[in-house]
Amino acid sequence: MIYLGILEDDAEIRHTLTDYFSRQPGFTCAVSAGDVAAFMEAWDGQVNLDMVLSDIGLPGESGIQGIHRIKRRAPRCQVVMLTVYDDPEKIFQALCAGATGYLLKQTPLQKIREGLISLRDGGAPMSPGVARKVVAYFNPRSAENLEENLTPRESQILQAIEEGLTNKETAIRLDISLETVKTHIKNIYQKLEVNSRHALISGKYRKHT
Repeated sequence: MIYLGILEDDAEIRHTLTDYFSRQPGFTCAVSAGDVAAFMEAWDGQVNLDMVLSDIGLPGESGIQGIHRIKRRAPRCQVVMLTVYDDPEKIFQALCAGATGYLLKQTPLQKIREGLISLRDGGAPMSPGVARKVVAYFNPRSAENLEENLTPRESQILQAIEEGLTNKETAIRLDISLETVKTHIKNIYQKLEVNSRHALISGKYRKHT
């Protein structure tokens, strides 16, 4: 059983998350609040939270500041940011503060659930675009080479893949044929020396120079 906390100031989003996870087997939504102070006050000392889904832009203390308070209360509690912010500064502030996951709010509920299960099993859930920025931060030369090696159209297709679009959806977005998309993807694989869509997202097999 995963005992989950929800820290989100948008009441509609908070209620949606709380309702969804309350109905999921293996989850108990134990604490829910709209700001850090209210969350800490509502967190009963008898409740051992395993994870907290936290927004960043909260009234009063930010979600990043809240990580420190959560960790002081329960060092083993893992915090996953669920936010609209995808800029590198926010990402690394959160990770340095102790967040073990970073998901964007457009992530479908099922994918958030899968991310939390992955976290329980030792993973670190991140939205694809966020994962790429983490890789680029630690390997900036590879990121530069990526932009140099790909044509503008290939870069557009790579972006679509990172966003989770299928080949057909990519073809519709770019107004090109499905076969053209497949040809571009094959070229991207060859240039980046990868053999899967996951590798394109994670950068795991990106060529180092």
